[in-house]
Amino acid sequence: MAYRAVEIIARKRDGLTLAGDEIRWLIAGFTDGSVPDYQMAAFAMAVFWRGMTSDETAALLDAMERSGDVVRWPGLPWPTADKHSTGGVGDKVSIPLAPAVAACGVAVPMISGRGLGHTGGTLDKLESIPGFNVRLDLAAFDAMVRSIGVSLIGQTDRLVPADKKLYALRDVTATVESIPLITASILSKKLAEGVGALVMDVKVGSGAFMKDRAAALKLAQSLVGAGTAAGRKVTAFLTAMDRPLGTHIGNSLEIIESIDILHGRGPADTRELTVRLGGEMLRLCGAASTLADGEAQIAAALDDGRALAKFRALVTAHGGDPRVCDDPQGVLPRAPLVTPLLAWQDGIVQRMDALQIGVAAVHLGAGRNTAADTVDPAVGFVLAKKPGDPVRAGEPLVHVHARTAEQTTAALAELRAAIALDRAAPTLLPLWLDVVTDARPHE
Repeated sequence: MAYRAVEIIARKRDGLTLAGDEIRWLIAGFTDGSVPDYQMAAFAMAVFWRGMTSDETAALLDAMERSGDVVRWPGLPWPTADKHSTGGVGDKVSIPLAPAVAACGVAVPMISGRGLGHTGGTLDKLESIPGFNVRLDLAAFDAMVRSIGVSLIGQTDRLVPADKKLYALRDVTATVESIPLITASILSKKLAEGVGALVMDVKVGSGAFMKDRAAALKLAQSLVGAGTAAGRKVTAFLTAMDRPLGTHIGNSLEIIESIDILHGRGPADTRELTVRLGGEMLRLCGAASTLADGEAQIAAALDDGRALAKFRALVTAHGGDPRVCDDPQGVLPRAPLVTPLLAWQDGIVQRMDALQIGVAAVHLGAGRNTAADTVDPAVGFVLAKKPGDPVRAGEPLVHVHARTAEQTTAALAELRAAIALDRAAPTLLPLWLDVVTDARPHE
């Protein structure tokens, strides 16, 4: 059936509910160019103000997912699952998690993104490994998953092209924050991978896209509701991002921490997220009877070397240098200058603001402000202390990894402003805030 874009826009502007066929027609026309950008921008603004019902969001998701290639896994001997994070500072969990889950008998075909603004990107981190190629086509992606059970690549030109076009419009029309549009954007890419189960990590706090818990909970409910309506098993966790995750911030530095996790070590918060998110992936797929069983399986894979062996196979298959698994310091790019920020008084680390530290990392060259920017894989920060830790005057708080003295000086000043020391214990968000299953929140 033929529709008129202006009538669809007007109906949504007036707060009316659109039929699924109307939404699918609009997205198809936008993808092939018959619906111009200016009309799609008007539609996005109407959705921003009026919202969408769960059925409308599900139709938008379906239309965007089917706007290009859709991956399927016939004959694959393992169930499939993936994880998505809404992004933060120091969030490298996908890197140890994917091979750990694959080591437990669940295939992980993961299509990831690049960093933008203060949030890092999985692809940039992986590309800091010499030779690691994330620009595989879907045929190579399929072959790798069938061979070793895991692959991490970037979005291809033919995968969800509607999302690429619509996101670019949202970015310049102040409609990025719309929960239905966020939901469709995230899930269309994940569902186009063809996975049967999804675990969503919705970050909350200064360094997150969603700054407050209420907004994050609405997004989590929307993601779970739409994903479930699309026939997938979906769980969303709300986790803290008021401080950086782990201790390493920056691309090659985060690979170092990821490999530490794969050796059964690493910061407690990074390991805890890896174990719980991976355990839930196993539970959703039926590879674990309970979350506790799944967590135990992931922890065992990290501790007994199976996850590391799977990561070695992943690096090798992607053309990377497998020596990184045993000697990351010797293989990865390294910054020439490492300078500590020293504590200026005795006390307790009261605050390490994730947003300010993430912005400082971008200024150092570890991130990008626009999609066209390049990143320096070697630079970044290593936290010697975390919020809640005691510190004596003169002890290191953060080590700055930089190219030049000028970069170092600027980074030290930004970090000094992002960190507060006091004698009282800090008030921090708990690492785990909520979990949403079947669109129902639970403490």
